[in-house]
Amino acid sequence: MTNDHLADIKKYAKSPIDEAAVAYLEKTYKLVISKADARYVACSDPEERARVRDSFLIKKLALPTEGLDDAIKLVCQTMKAEHNKSRLTFYYLLAEHFNKLGTLR
Repeated sequence: MTNDHLADIKKYAKSPIDEAAVAYLEKTYKLVISKADARYVACSDPEERARVRDSFLIKKLALPTEGLDDAIKLVCQTMKAEHNKSRLTFYYLLAEHFNKLGTLR
């Protein structure tokens, strides 16, 4: 697990960091975060927000569609100071928001 990811998540997480969930995200999205153009979430891009909703929240976390867009906007607002919003941190915060960190193992 990289300290960079942990440090970034610690800036925003509401509770103590679930290191097992971070390790799972790193392993699962290793290829994605290795690519410069996919490493970050572009909150200003509606297609990107839809991709996060459909691929991560609905497929990975098996959440119903209601309220997902609002949660994505909330995380965008939480991370607004960051120009480059780490995808791994973004996903972690969404999982935390929905109390789904336990499913990331």
